[in-house]
Amino acid sequence: MTRTATWRTRLLYVGVAAVVAYCLAPFYWMVVSSLRRTSDIFDTSLLPTPVSFENYRAVFDPTQGFTRALLNSLIVAGITTASALLLATFTAYAMARLEFRFKRLILTLIIATSMFPVVSIVVPLLKLFTDIGWINTYQAMIVPSMSFALPLAVWNLTTFFRQMPDELEHAAMIDGCTRGQAFRKVIIPLAAPGIFTTAIITFIAAWNEFLIALSMTNKSAIQTAPVAISKFAGATQFETPFASQMAAGVLVTVPLVVMVLLFQRRIVAGLTAGAAK
Repeated sequence: MTRTATWRTRLLYVGVAAVVAYCLAPFYWMVVSSLRRTSDIFDTSLLPTPVSFENYRAVFDPTQGFTRALLNSLIVAGITTASALLLATFTAYAMARLEFRFKRLILTLIIATSMFPVVSIVVPLLKLFTDIGWINTYQAMIVPSMSFALPLAVWNLTTFFRQMPDELEHAAMIDGCTRGQAFRKVIIPLAAPGIFTTAIITFIAAWNEFLIALSMTNKSAIQTAPVAISKFAGATQFETPFASQMAAGVLVTVPLVVMVLLFQRRIVAGLTAGAAK
């Protein structure tokens, strides 16, 4: 290896390390802050001294309602992801395989609907949901979340289905499968990597959604975790519970990190299996 190549390799490693450190620094500081005592929350040391778990105990205090909020987030994100994937899979397959007029325009309109800022539709949705009695319900959070998750899911899966050759369905149909059986037994298993990737993106977006959940709920029993964190109360009306919010942030983030790592392994395994076949 020449000296120039060696320096390029070193610079590459330095660049990757810098990007990783930049991305992980906020999460690291959140974890460290969550392990500090309330009186030490403004300490700037790199490690908490002493380590304290009082913030995690405060998060799960029944008066905070955080456990219920986590369950609400799981329900909203889970239903949003499942519904978006179900609709997006059939829509994307049709967009990838069928030929009809204005298909490119339709795809453009689909992705364009997800570009509207959430704040621009909150007030109309609030008026609509108030009139039909949907305030403080799960559907008031799920339906608006799907309006943003579904276009992205359709776009991602359409791109993935286009990369799969038409001969797969033709071969299955020659062997006696109907079009629907070929889709269910051949295409869906091979499309698992793309579906897993889309599921991760959709779930994370729905899990982290804040503005709609804040606007459509005013009862603690139905609010999601991001809303519950924003409403944490301190010991007095003039105190902001930064340490408890950091602990709650860790509890909300860790499941997402674990889920992404688990799904990444499945995605790699699925891609490898598909290539081997």
